[in-house]
Amino acid sequence: MKKHLARLAGIVLLTTYASVGFAQTAPIKLRFGHAHADTDSQHVAALEFAKKVKERTKGAIEIQVFGNNQLGNDGAMIAGVRGGTIDMETSGNPFFTGMVPKLNVFDLPYLFDNAQQAYKALDSDVGRSLLDELGNHQMKGLAFWEVGFRSLANNKRAVNQPADIKGLKLRTTPNPAHIKAFQLLGANPQPMPFGEVFAALESGAIDGHENPPSLMLSSKMYEVQKNLSLTNHAYTALIVVMNKKRFDSLTPENQKILLEEAASAAKFQRELNAKGEQAAVDALRAKGMKIVEAPDRAAIRAIVREPTRQLFIEKNGDDVLKKIEAIAK
Repeated sequence: MKKHLARLAGIVLLTTYASVGFAQTAPIKLRFGHAHADTDSQHVAALEFAKKVKERTKGAIEIQVFGNNQLGNDGAMIAGVRGGTIDMETSGNPFFTGMVPKLNVFDLPYLFDNAQQAYKALDSDVGRSLLDELGNHQMKGLAFWEVGFRSLANNKRAVNQPADIKGLKLRTTPNPAHIKAFQLLGANPQPMPFGEVFAALESGAIDGHENPPSLMLSSKMYEVQKNLSLTNHAYTALIVVMNKKRFDSLTPENQKILLEEAASAAKFQRELNAKGEQAAVDALRAKGMKIVEAPDRAAIRAIVREPTRQLFIEKNGDDVLKKIEAIAK
């Protein structure tokens, strides 16, 4: 009887050890959501990010990517990450500025002349310090990816000069600088989640919106838009965030891998966008959109640049803005 009990105890002990070992080797699965189409560069970058993380962690971390608002719109996904019901997500910089107002600096109209200036600012110590402020809101900022330079599309008329913008009902981001800029131009800005834009255009609730041509193409906006003007009036970054508690629970080595591969995916996505920028404009033209390639950007800039900068300075001071401008030169 004693031998039988000893053998039974041994079996139980081995089973327990096996279960613990299995639990330790089971992969950590992270859900990663975004709002855009599977054909968009940010989805391609997210898949590359997931692939690299899995390779470097030897399968210990598996990132599952959900695009097309499957996990909710931008606001809902950010709330999900903060609450821990979603592990990771990426949304445009303006959706985070209610929590960290100084992030608005990156979206100021005509702050950057080209993408390289934006990259220098975003990848600087100043950029990292602003990402780290998201830690006060239950999120770990992993990296800045890219939405890109925004241009103006609408169904009413071609936009060649500032006067052509007057009276248009335009979807904008919730960034105060974007709203202010279009008010100065005489438009009626209406912030809304990106996932609602197509239906609002289709129904006539809005006349137009402002986004990079590549995003207009991947989201098939050409089906509900007629005119595109390459205003390049503001650059928008894409912030990749993770639930902070979930990030902090990982080993230091795995934390390092996530941060490094998020930064690597940023470069990967930026290269994709640079290669596809003109191709996107050409494709939109082929789909029937009328393109104004050289609107009077100088005239638009003269109206919106200084007032939006002053709005930012009044709320946040000029320290961050001065640092960003010095870095971007």
